[in-house]
Amino acid sequence: MVASAFRCFKPPPKLSLPNWIEKNVRLPAGSTALPGPMRLYPYQRDMAAAIGDAEIERVTVVKGVRIGWTALLTGALGHYVKNDPAPIIALLPTESDCRDYTTSDLEPTFEASPALRGMLSDDQKEGERNTMLSRRFSGGSLRIIAAGAPRNLRAKTARILFADEADAMSITPEGDPLVLAERRTLSFPNRKIVIGSTPVFEDTSAVLRRYAESDQRVFEVPCPACGAFNEIQWQHIVWEDGKPETACYKCPHCQAQIDERKKNLMVMHGEWRATKPEITNHAGFRINCLVSPLANARWGILAAEFVKAQNDPSKLQAFRNTILAEGWREPGEELNDLEIAGRREAFSLDAIPQEVLLITCGIDVQGDRLEAVILGHGRDSEMFVLGHEVIWGAPTDEETWLELDQLLQKQWRHPYGNSIGIDACAIDSGGHWTEAVYNFCTPRLRRRVLAIKGMQGPRPILQSANHHKTKKGARIFLVGVDTVKAALFSRLKRNHGIRFSHTLENAWFDQLCSERLVVRYVKGAPQRRFERLPGKRAEALDGMCYAIAARQIISASLTDREDALKVERPLPAKPTVFRSNFMHR
Repeated sequence: MVASAFRCFKPPPKLSLPNWIEKNVRLPAGSTALPGPMRLYPYQRDMAAAIGDAEIERVTVVKGVRIGWTALLTGALGHYVKNDPAPIIALLPTESDCRDYTTSDLEPTFEASPALRGMLSDDQKEGERNTMLSRRFSGGSLRIIAAGAPRNLRAKTARILFADEADAMSITPEGDPLVLAERRTLSFPNRKIVIGSTPVFEDTSAVLRRYAESDQRVFEVPCPACGAFNEIQWQHIVWEDGKPETACYKCPHCQAQIDERKKNLMVMHGEWRATKPEITNHAGFRINCLVSPLANARWGILAAEFVKAQNDPSKLQAFRNTILAEGWREPGEELNDLEIAGRREAFSLDAIPQEVLLITCGIDVQGDRLEAVILGHGRDSEMFVLGHEVIWGAPTDEETWLELDQLLQKQWRHPYGNSIGIDACAIDSGGHWTEAVYNFCTPRLRRRVLAIKGMQGPRPILQSANHHKTKKGARIFLVGVDTVKAALFSRLKRNHGIRFSHTLENAWFDQLCSERLVVRYVKGAPQRRFERLPGKRAEALDGMCYAIAARQIISASLTDREDALKVERPLPAKPTVFRSNFMHR
C-alpha cells in the first residue's frame, strides 16, 4: 500500500522546452502582432528543443528576419531562469541593443507571463558601468552585456551564453567578443552556448563560420503536388513578368507551381534535416524568411521587395542578408581605374544633368590644399560626380577657408530653370588641422557644413557623436568609411548608378581606385578591410566617401526639390516700337 501510494504522488514528467514555452510564456501586447500565449511555429520547435537539450552543448542559428527568433530566445531564457537556474550572459552588439531588448522584450514578456512574473530583480550595484544590465533570480543571475564593452566580461562566468546578432559585433582591442564570451563558460562542464545572427559578409561571418562546424540542419517542406521535401530557396520563387504579386513556389522536383495559400500547410509538415549528422553536440539551423507564416513575409511581398532592390547593390545585400539569410560576397577586390574612367559623360557643373536634385560636397584636407568632390544626387540613389575642385593654400591660412566658403555658396543653373547649390558638405577633421576644420564648420553647422571623422568597422554611414564635442562646443559627425566604401566599390564594380563628368582627369580615377578590399585576421577573427595600394593617393576616394555621407543629413523631399527647381519661363517680351510722325508730315 505504501509503495502504491508513493507511485500515486510521483512528480509529473518534465516538459520539454518547446512545450514549456507554449504553456508558460505569454507575449505582451505591443511587442507582437499576436499577443497572448506563445505558439511556436513548426520550424521553431526543433530549435527550442535543441536549446533545452542537455546533450547538445552548442546551438547556432543562421536566420533571416520575420521568423520570431527574439521571442524564442526570450522564451528559452525564461525556461532557464525558472527551471534550470544558472549564471547567464546575454551578449548583444551595442549598449542601446541591450537596453532596447531589456525594455521592449525581456521585461514585458516576464511581466506578462504569470510563471515568470517577479522572478528578475535589479542587481545593478552602485558605480557599476551602464554598459551592462544585471538581474538576479533564485539560483542564478542574468547579465546583458554589450559586445562593444568586453571589459564587462572580466571576472564574469556563466553556464549559459546567449548571443544575438553576432555578425554585428565588432572586433575590439581585447579581441573577438564572441570568443571572449565563450571563454567565460569554460569552467562549466554542462555549459550551453546559443548563437544566432543574420549573416552579413560571407567571408567574415561569425555565424556562418560556426554553422559550418555544426550538424548543418536545413528546414525542408513537402511539395503538395509530388510530396518531395526541399528547402525553399530564392531560385524556387517565380512570378509573371512585371507582376511580383503573382509569386509562387516552383517545386524543383516536379516543376509544379504552388500557390502562397498552401505555404502554411507545407511549413506545418516541414522537417529539419541534418546534412552532417555525425556531429552530435553542435546543432546548427539555417532558416530564411521564405517559410515565415507572417503576413509581411508573403512571397508576393518579398518578390516586390526584390524587384525594388535588384539594381541597387546596397539594397540587394540587405535583401540577401535579412530575407534569404545568406552572406554577401563582393564581386571583386580591386577596381580598374581605366575602365571606370571610360564611363565619363558630357556633363559638368556648368551643364548639370536634369536628374540632379541635390548636391553634396566632400572635402579632404591636405597640408597645402583642400580637395573637394562635388556630387549630385537623383532619384533611386543615382549619383553624378559633377566636378573636382582644388583650393590651394595651407589649412592654417584664413584665405584658404574663405575660398572654400565661396565655393560652398556658389550657385549653378539647373536645366529646370532655377539655380542649385551645395546642400551639405562634410570636411575631414581627422588630420593635423583639426582645430582649423572645427573653427570653419562650427559657425556653419546650420548650413549643413559638417566636421567629420572617418571610423572603420561596421558602422552607420553618418552618425552624430553627441559625446564627441570639443571644449569649444564643436560637434563631430562620425562616418562609417568601410560601410560607404563597401557600397561604393560594389556599385562601381557593377557599373550601377554612379556617373562621371567628362571634366574629371585620369589622375582622379586613379585615386578613386586607390584601395582594395582584403580579409585580415585580427586577434584570430577575420575582418574585411580596405587597404591602400602601394604608391597610390586617395584624395578622390576620401572626398567621394565624405560627399556620400553628407547626403545622409539632408531630409528634403526630392519631389518638393524638383518642384522648386522648376520655374515658369516667361515668353520673350515684344519690343516696344516708338512710331514717329515724321513720315506723316
